[in-house]
Amino acid sequence: MKILRASNHKRMPWKNGGGETVEIAVFPERALLGDFDWRVSMATVASDGPFSSFPGIDRTLAILEGKGMRLMIEGREPVLMTGETAPLPFPADVATSATLVDGPIVDLNVMTRRGKLAHEVQRLTIDAPGTIEGSVETTLLLCHAGALRLTVAGEESDLAPGDAATLQGPAAITVEPASTSILFVIRIDEA
Repeated sequence: MKILRASNHKRMPWKNGGGETVEIAVFPERALLGDFDWRVSMATVASDGPFSSFPGIDRTLAILEGKGMRLMIEGREPVLMTGETAPLPFPADVATSATLVDGPIVDLNVMTRRGKLAHEVQRLTIDAPGTIEGSVETTLLLCHAGALRLTVAGEESDLAPGDAATLQGPAAITVEPASTSILFVIRIDEA
């Protein structure tokens, strides 16, 4: 289990220069925006506009903070995304733009290279101890709200808001919340 503290996440400009993103994790390590296999990041969206295009990439988006935004994805009906909406998967190389509902938002972006990897994203509200099954390849757990203790094979670690943990290979992960907590579970596997 590798712990990624919020204070160490990498800040960088959007690919299209329209804002800032906070990179939580990328593989391979130190990969750039054009050559990653997978990437997990948070972005602050402060104005309406187009999304950056990432050829050959699949993306899942979830709202972390703010009132939400309306997504216009080419070939689909517009979708209203809020903090209560399930994470939404869509191709990152299809023309996409957003209109903010009422002020800036922060979103979670999970991206994988199409044909090589696939991913799924779950938002869980946890108010009692439980177990989460890790994926065959990589599991990333992001604490969004509250505080959690993770235990994997006898190794324990505490996560505060914004902290994440990555695990390689299948594992049973025990999760103990200090209070009601929100956890994003991201599973990445071979396509």
